[in-house]
Amino acid sequence: MNTDIENLFKDKVLGHPAGLFVLFFTEMWERFSFYGMRILLVLFLTAPIVSDNPGWEWPREHALALIGTYASLLYLTPIVGGYIADKLTGYRIAVVIGCTIMTLGHASMALETTATFYLGLALLIIGTGFFKPNITSIISEMYKGKESKKDGAYTIFYMGVNAGAFFGMMLCGYLAENIGWSWGFGLAGIFMFFGMLQFLLAKDLFGNVGAKPSKKHEVELPQNINEESPALAAEKNVDEKLNPFTLFDYILIGVSAIGGLLYLFNDPLAKIEDINLIPFTMGGLDGSSVVILTALVLFLVLLVSRVSRYIPIVRDRIIAVAIFGLFTVFFFAAFEQSLGSMTLFARDYTNRDLVGSSAMIFKVIDGLLTTVPLMIITWVLFLLFKKTYSRIGLSNIVLGLAFVGIWILVIYRLMDKFSQEGNQIDASWFGILNSFFIITLAPMFSRWWESKYNPSAAMKYGMGLILLGLGFGILAYGTMGIPQGAKTASVSMIFLILAYLLHTMGELCLSPVGLSYLSKLVPPRMIGFMFGIWYLAIAIGQKAAGTMGGMIDKISEEYSLSIFFLIFTLVPIGVGFISILLNPVLKRLMHGVR
Repeated sequence: MNTDIENLFKDKVLGHPAGLFVLFFTEMWERFSFYGMRILLVLFLTAPIVSDNPGWEWPREHALALIGTYASLLYLTPIVGGYIADKLTGYRIAVVIGCTIMTLGHASMALETTATFYLGLALLIIGTGFFKPNITSIISEMYKGKESKKDGAYTIFYMGVNAGAFFGMMLCGYLAENIGWSWGFGLAGIFMFFGMLQFLLAKDLFGNVGAKPSKKHEVELPQNINEESPALAAEKNVDEKLNPFTLFDYILIGVSAIGGLLYLFNDPLAKIEDINLIPFTMGGLDGSSVVILTALVLFLVLLVSRVSRYIPIVRDRIIAVAIFGLFTVFFFAAFEQSLGSMTLFARDYTNRDLVGSSAMIFKVIDGLLTTVPLMIITWVLFLLFKKTYSRIGLSNIVLGLAFVGIWILVIYRLMDKFSQEGNQIDASWFGILNSFFIITLAPMFSRWWESKYNPSAAMKYGMGLILLGLGFGILAYGTMGIPQGAKTASVSMIFLILAYLLHTMGELCLSPVGLSYLSKLVPPRMIGFMFGIWYLAIAIGQKAAGTMGGMIDKISEEYSLSIFFLIFTLVPIGVGFISILLNPVLKRLMHGVR
């Protein structure tokens, strides 16, 4: 395995292995399809039935209940997918399986019937379970013994995530809002297929990295002062063997999982179809609340019982991961408003009509926002071609064809926009701002994390949460003039743009480095499964985002839209300061890991 890792590091692109950029582009196409489809969901479900581009005209609360459940399940299935890859398929085969299933899901949604719509969502959930934890696990395996480069690698990889999200939301959103919803859903599936094919054809580049798991377990020598000694590594292996999952553990897992899934399915069913799977009350709480609270308590009991069985250093580090996981829940409960209430705000409350010189200025800016990132990513593609064409030429050809398709669509969109006299900005366009800011700011943050001024994990989390809250503070200020209960308004788009900028800076402080710290802190043989557990925290945040976002109408009618955004201002800022205050405690729990 070490030989394969050394071979990967021989062919470098921008200081990192060429294999990282194969994963970069695979993730880019997967995120293209994922975000390209997801930005359309809330718009499609809430669009009027009687219109030039008819949707399903659901109430906002119903649409966000379904989207919250869908998004939550997307982060739960990786727990199973990570386990299957760890024990059976290996990471690379799991990624190919996931891409294939997701391609079928997008194709199903493009048919735009009720049955195929729900089937498509189900296939996307299953496919993501195979894909999401395992592509990040390949990176973790690639950087064994090179821990100092890991933060930078994950940040570069995160650029691929957001490059795909950027072009997916822009192009799928453009086709869906201007031509038809099925065009947007269908385009997402086409590029998902390209992503799967180019990754499959690049398999020779990785050797045994990410291959089927071996029954032999390696004990690696330490590569730097932050890694454990061979004795501690051996002690970890013994510790894991002496502490297998017991019957009690499996009962807790089963009951909490059933309770959580019951809640996730019951919430949209009760609201949309008036079908209540949990028709009882207890102590003033409805059955749905009782079930989810019980499930969370049982999971907490499981976590405490498991952590207490490990040796002190491993136990402390897993406790640190659990604390960061709690902060992650708060972060994503607010951050994921971007694809829910903030998208509705862009459509219904933002002035998107431009005329005269302002329309032309926007068209020029939009053209630069569109073409400059694509030129940068195409340049990275060229560098990858130079380094790997002799080894994975067919993969590079498929990747090149996909980029030709992207360029054609981008040029067509720009020609259409420039041919119009004025300009109405698509509601989905604002979603690309997060990705654009990440593409432009990620290199700076990557260098920061690799410098001597690299903040501790708790400080990064604190900064990320505070920046997120300040972004919502701008929206709270911008909406102060909107009357109570108003369904539409014409707020300047500058407030939404500034909010996305601050949210992006917060995300760069927290999300990519969270994955990196997880890979450093958990026992090596549990990495795939623990990535899945990490996504459980995000899943809770996703469902909370849908539930809280669905309250936009209720809070706006009882108070104001400004109060709605003020809630998302105060909570993240408060949790961010708690993270900063806990910095000394978390440093001790991490035992030297930076």
